Amino acid sequence: MPADHHEAPVLDALAAYKENGELGFSPPGHKQARGAAPAVRAVLGDAVFLGDVLAIGGLDDRRQTSGALRRAEELMADAVHAEHTFFSTCGSSLSVKAAMLSVAAPHRKLLIGRDAHKSVVAGLILSGIEPVWVEPQWDPERHLAHPPSAETFERAFERHPDACGALVTSPTPYGSAADLRAIAEVCHRRSRPVIVDEAWGAHLPFHEDLPSWAMDAGADVCVTSIHKMGSGLEQGSVFHLQGDLVDHDTLASRADLLGTTSPSVLLYAGIDGWRRQMVLEGHGLLSHALDLVGDVRERIEKIDGMHVNDRDDFCGPGRATEFDPLPVIIDISALGTNGYRAADWLRARHRIDMHLVDHRRISAQFTHADDEDTAGRLLEGLRDLSRQAGTLGPGPAVHVPGPDELRPDQVCLPRDAYFAATEDIPAEQAVGRVAAEMMTPYPPGIPAVLPGERLTEPLLRYLRSGVGAGMNVPDPADTTLRTVRVCAEGSVPGA
Repeated sequence: MPADHHEAPVLDALAAYKENGELGFSPPGHKQARGAAPAVRAVLGDAVFLGDVLAIGGLDDRRQTSGALRRAEELMADAVHAEHTFFSTCGSSLSVKAAMLSVAAPHRKLLIGRDAHKSVVAGLILSGIEPVWVEPQWDPERHLAHPPSAETFERAFERHPDACGALVTSPTPYGSAADLRAIAEVCHRRSRPVIVDEAWGAHLPFHEDLPSWAMDAGADVCVTSIHKMGSGLEQGSVFHLQGDLVDHDTLASRADLLGTTSPSVLLYAGIDGWRRQMVLEGHGLLSHALDLVGDVRERIEKIDGMHVNDRDDFCGPGRATEFDPLPVIIDISALGTNGYRAADWLRARHRIDMHLVDHRRISAQFTHADDEDTAGRLLEGLRDLSRQAGTLGPGPAVHVPGPDELRPDQVCLPRDAYFAATEDIPAEQAVGRVAAEMMTPYPPGIPAVLPGERLTEPLLRYLRSGVGAGMNVPDPADTTLRTVRVCAEGSVPGA
């Protein structure tokens, strides 16, 4: 069937469900808002409940003859130049796991950039895949990692020719993007697939002034979050497939294995409507966003004590290949305070929630939804922060390791360490022990320590000093890091 992007099959099916007066004696139990508490309805509105329809036997799913979801996925694939698209209501955290399990299997190797999101590590724990870590490109001046180079993947394949494929994260939450075409060529020369975790790149297919879209660059599977840079609801994700290096039915099976049997039609509808919006209006919306963010960047650069990282900071030899300007990464080290204190101050004083925050940076994530009003409010808050920064104080020092200290030895598979017998010991006694948990500064959610890695003094000092300065590390058993969960002695090799 030819693509008509004026269609929104899931949204149309929802409208028909309401117009036809369907009566469900099935979940969801609120029965079109009738059973929801009045106080809940007052906050959420009835539209949320009216759109919360059972997929199977209510609206549609992949097994239903009406095919609204299937048609919506076909339209999405056409919109982004993929051969197949799958919708997910469990976020890209599920989608990337399904992709990994379609390429590799327990005890098989997969090349993975060590700047991967914690959901990738969760996939390793669940699957038993053996990671071959590929080092990111580290900027020692800015204490920032950019995606691994194609040459680094080439060397990894030379050392591990039995690797089943590769996984790269691009763009990063900081907006720096890999040379995906070169990485895909490295993989395809060996008939190996490349998975791109492009969670921050849902907008990329719709404007030529943005970094290369993974499907156009030759990726075999691409995962993206519609809720991050698009207009979908939280947890809305899609993953795309092309070529014959990853089997369609295997990918569908892995997604079914991991996914919920109660998908939210609300999330499907958000994805479907966003695709229509982008195809019909996306170029103009993104052009406006790029013009707006260009102006905002120039204005922030004029604020005392602030520097906006740009293409010259992030791209070039030993750094990223492409750059997305919509994440506005602001270095505030010259203000004499840290990013954690600055972000907390902006929330308390101006009700502005920043995105990425670290020991020297805060960031504002712009999308097509921003306008002069939101930009003006941000600029007002940043100017006030510049004036008041002296009252915040520098905060405790964060001891950021150098590149040689960042990567501990991987003693055993993440799965083996995570499921081993464990003990919680004082952090001071943990140096040399094998971690049994992730330790992840969040956001952006890139683990500093993985299960199966041997803990080092520089990493523990970094994380504990970070927590003392305001860093959020939510996944350890003890989020204060006074104690650390490690593998019990003798429970895994090397522990």
